Amino acid sequence: MFNKPLFILAHQAQYPKFYSTYKNVVKNQWNSYETQKKQQEKHLRYMIGFAYRNVPYYHKLFNDLKLSPNDINKIEDLEKLPILTKEIIRSNWEAFKPANLSSMKYNKQATGGSTGTPLKYRLLKEDRFLNAILLYRGWGYAGFELGDKMTFIAGASLDVGTKSIFNKKIHEVTRNIRKLSSFDMSEVDMKQYTEVLNSFNPKYIRGYPSSLYFYCKWIQENDISIKLPDAVSTTSEKLLPYMRETIRDVFNCEIFDAYGLNDGGVSAFECKEHNGLHIDTDRSIMEIVDSNGFQLDEGQGDIIATSLHNFAMPLIRYHTGDMGHIIEDKCGCGRGSKLLKEVLGRSVDILITPEGKSVHGWFFLYIMWQYCHGVKEYQVIQKQVDLIVIKLVIDDQFDEKQLNNIKEIVREKSDSWVLKFEFVDKIERTKAGKLKFIISELNK
Repeated sequence: MFNKPLFILAHQAQYPKFYSTYKNVVKNQWNSYETQKKQQEKHLRYMIGFAYRNVPYYHKLFNDLKLSPNDINKIEDLEKLPILTKEIIRSNWEAFKPANLSSMKYNKQATGGSTGTPLKYRLLKEDRFLNAILLYRGWGYAGFELGDKMTFIAGASLDVGTKSIFNKKIHEVTRNIRKLSSFDMSEVDMKQYTEVLNSFNPKYIRGYPSSLYFYCKWIQENDISIKLPDAVSTTSEKLLPYMRETIRDVFNCEIFDAYGLNDGGVSAFECKEHNGLHIDTDRSIMEIVDSNGFQLDEGQGDIIATSLHNFAMPLIRYHTGDMGHIIEDKCGCGRGSKLLKEVLGRSVDILITPEGKSVHGWFFLYIMWQYCHGVKEYQVIQKQVDLIVIKLVIDDQFDEKQLNNIKEIVREKSDSWVLKFEFVDKIERTKAGKLKFIISELNK
């Protein structure tokens, strides 16, 4: 009983509106989509007016397009504006500074940079806490309550390994969590992680799918006894079916996927119906658009984000680099929000054949899962338009004859692709501690 008051107190000390805001957004999840959309559009109109008056980039953009802030009243009106890319932000950095920035409390942030140069951005203090509040509400779809024990197995993008030892301890105690690094997953590390999990006995585990999968495979292979959580939450990477199956089997609980992007402010969480990910509307507007920037009610497209509360650096129609599949179905859980069937991965995960066809990189990952046993880890790299290199970390069960199956299936996509397999001892993680499955070097 002591954990919840301490958890709330720790947050209230930094943001006095924390608990009242949390209770409000928990209530809002049951509103109809029409009600949620009206609230979004109210915040959108305010943000557009603020950006036009205070941010030089948007003032010039609207004038060049012969638009006024009053022309953007509804979510559908966002189509009148161009897509905002990271390149545009970098090239116009000074023009994105609000005139009243000196009066704001904000943090300087940067994206992970797994697809190139990290993007620097500013995050308003209030918006940062709203992100945390929505995270806690999203965990609540799996049954989480404030103060429940949770263990993280992840890296820098989930704030693991980024604090001093003293600050880390304070953070863990007040929030009733333990953080384990995905950067360090040797045999010795995983034995230590098991000791932590068995002694701490968390109700929930959260982490990167690749890290959790790797750890669960180790548990299976070594017949390790481990205390079982109530649920597992995954985020930051694509949760593939075989990963979900292995993690579920080892921990004997439901897996709840999630999607979040701090720079764009968008997030979505899976509920117990497992019909897709509920798109949050409290902090941002998420659009799924086609190649021309037009909004889709259903289907696959680019995820575009418009922040509604980050006045320190408004990002309007920001290209996240991610792709999603939106559906029109309503969830049986009773929540009114729209659903993402799945997050497909990053748009840069697209590989190009010598014939000019686009092939999503996850095509290779499904092949590896189905036809290549005895592979502990793998990475697919497009070195040239006609050369695909696949790095493999294998164990004793691996049979090299399986590689012929992969070559045959890939040939159906392109006769001109040359596949080269490299056997390695380990595959390097990104700076955030993630395992990047697909890399295209064509645009470097």
